[in-house]
Amino acid sequence: MPTHSEGQILHHATLHQLQVFEVAARHCSFTRAAEELFLTQPTVSMQIKQLTKAVGLPLFEQVGKRLFLTDAGESLYATCNRIFEQLAEFEMKVANMKGMKQGRLKLGVVTTANYVIPRLLGPFCHQFPGIQVSLNVTNHDRLVDRISENRDDLYILSHIPQQIEVQSYHFLENPLVVLANRHHSLVKEKQISLQRLSQEPFIMREAGSYTRRSVQKMFDEQGLSLNIKMEFDSNEAIKQAIAGGMGISVLSLHTLALEGASGQLAILDVVGFPIQNQWYVCHIAGKQISVIAQTFLQFLQTEGRKIAQQTLEVTRQEEVGHD
Repeated sequence: MPTHSEGQILHHATLHQLQVFEVAARHCSFTRAAEELFLTQPTVSMQIKQLTKAVGLPLFEQVGKRLFLTDAGESLYATCNRIFEQLAEFEMKVANMKGMKQGRLKLGVVTTANYVIPRLLGPFCHQFPGIQVSLNVTNHDRLVDRISENRDDLYILSHIPQQIEVQSYHFLENPLVVLANRHHSLVKEKQISLQRLSQEPFIMREAGSYTRRSVQKMFDEQGLSLNIKMEFDSNEAIKQAIAGGMGISVLSLHTLALEGASGQLAILDVVGFPIQNQWYVCHIAGKQISVIAQTFLQFLQTEGRKIAQQTLEVTRQEEVGHD
């Protein structure tokens, strides 16, 4: 029988405290943990403090402005990963036992896919009302981190990571286009050269965005420099800046899906554009995905693809109607 001291973690630590600790330990930051968990920083600090008391040893140490795990913290972090992995396997088994009546689906998607996936989740959730969907939206590099940590059931992105072995499936085309304010002087021009475009102020996504990487590669290959004036980590913020006449940008055509005929943005006719990309849905190779994830994967490749493609065609037609 364990003594009171030996059993104090089991008796006094909660699953919520372990979840908060796992996120804080992964980021080595209470601030980023609070952002990911949608909690306040004092709440995160309190949960860690209570867990530290239950363990009886410090879990973090601060050196300067940086936070590090102690030996006890490292050990607990490894233990948390094993616990949550076992819980995830249990949830998958329970979901399989229940079939498609109820369960949870965790999706990780790149920022631009946020214009596509929510519109597809409606029909899917209507068809399977007992399914709870968790949608984690971030940029390409951070999504690759999520894949390597196996934190979600499926991932949707436009570039398959090379550093991780994944099973991927083609889902939908994702053309990248050059956007400007509808009254921009280049709107009426045809076959605009990259050299001419390089003279314009660019509004770009942050470092870590695959869209930015694709554009930078194209300009580098031509020996041209991007005249980057502003950076945003939000496609909507970029669209607003373009509408305000602050510059031009390159975004997915999907970002115009809700603009309609009265939109303030126009697609420029630039040599080499659109850059042809694809959307992929993937998971870590060898992973046994749940019945729910398998069903959503099939949905994406059939009904979901048709819905998204129809929306994309409508967007193209609206842009042609503006010309």
